[in-house]
Amino acid sequence: MINYFNFKQMDNHFLITNDFGNYSFLTNKQFYNLLKDQMDASDDDKKKTELIEKGFIGTHGQEQFLTQHANKLIDMKSYLFHAPSLHIFVVTTACNGDCVYCQAQSHHTGTGLMMEKETAEKVIDLVLSSPSSYITIEFQGGEPLLNFDLIRFVVETVEQKQIHKKINFSIVSNLTKITEEMIAFFQEHQISISTSLDGNADIQNYNRPMKNRQVAMYPGTISGIQKIQAHHVPIGAIQTTTAYSLTKADEIVDQYIFLHLNSIFIRSLTPLGMAYEQWNQIGYDAEQFKDFYQQCMLKILAYNKNGYFLVEGHARIFLKKILLQCAENYMELRSPCGAGLGQMAYYPNGDIYTCDEARMLAEMGNHAFKMGNVATATYQNLISSNACSVVCKYSILESLPSCHQCVYQPYCGVCPVISYAVFHDVTEKYPNHYRCAVYKGILDVLFELIQSEENRKIFLSWIEE
Repeated sequence: MINYFNFKQMDNHFLITNDFGNYSFLTNKQFYNLLKDQMDASDDDKKKTELIEKGFIGTHGQEQFLTQHANKLIDMKSYLFHAPSLHIFVVTTACNGDCVYCQAQSHHTGTGLMMEKETAEKVIDLVLSSPSSYITIEFQGGEPLLNFDLIRFVVETVEQKQIHKKINFSIVSNLTKITEEMIAFFQEHQISISTSLDGNADIQNYNRPMKNRQVAMYPGTISGIQKIQAHHVPIGAIQTTTAYSLTKADEIVDQYIFLHLNSIFIRSLTPLGMAYEQWNQIGYDAEQFKDFYQQCMLKILAYNKNGYFLVEGHARIFLKKILLQCAENYMELRSPCGAGLGQMAYYPNGDIYTCDEARMLAEMGNHAFKMGNVATATYQNLISSNACSVVCKYSILESLPSCHQCVYQPYCGVCPVISYAVFHDVTEKYPNHYRCAVYKGILDVLFELIQSEENRKIFLSWIEE
């Protein structure tokens, strides 16, 4: 029995994948022998054994095959058995930065809002009503440190509740406002910190200027990173790619090495907010990003081969699925996506959105994915809301015409919110459009690199817990 699989021709061989997250490379001869169920020739014996072990071929009938492999599919979809765990507190929409690609602001954005304690208390009660045993509360903005007093209030209030849940806190900040007092608080309460670092001073200041043009973003962010490192507090950084970044892969990776960072998360632009409005100036096509990502990966691998441990974030998420068949619960790379089912975002005025992207779309004046407001919402009516139902239904890859036969379907995900922003429809109207092509490009690069045993060993070191 041949199990269902998807495939793609890559140079002189075929890549095949199945719903268990397993993959295999086949020669042309092996591929066509598999299609004809004739993998018995002596030169195919080893490959046939591999395909049986990985669930591409069944040898004892359908019922036994299902019994043998059912848990593998459950493992790949384990996130479906958990309630929303990521809760994003947008503590302010005010920001001292003026990033050219800002997704959280657009020309529709009004005066900076600040979440008040009364609203925060209602959000906290709602968050803690989630059945999930593991909760992550993430503070975002704007620049969240502009409302640090509220962050302190939320953390201390949640901890005083003494509920039987594992609570993690994180914050995403440009770090230009960070103080020793804040760092001490983050350290005391084990709050993880993430910032945006797009490259060296030239790149950072171009992509991420300050509202006050007399001050540069780069010195403030670098100073913040170094202060945090001096206190031995973990710090992560995200790189966002603009057209200006595309020819500067080496400089960008080198900047992370200069700061003694061990991870870099390479992101393409998301067409929301200012990025959407200024796409003609800062945007690019997916093939350009693929070339850039490949250059970055080669540079990162070269550092690893020379003894410096540096992980690329997107690669790590994909590689856990590819090499370990592990359901990494990254909200935008799962089926269905994590909007509503895995995360919720809370605006300063108490409005609740299915996800971070949904509240960013709201900044553009479109509230299509608003689920309710904390003044009246309950966990049950949020989960059963129309917005939650729509993002779930239209992000199931196995049922989407442009996704269900894709070789990368077991590892990928779609975003109905971004599709709605671009196409005014919750599904992509054009197969292989920008976001789809970006992820295909990243996976093309990874599956090319993974064929090297040296690279594979490095990749395995990235995903070891």
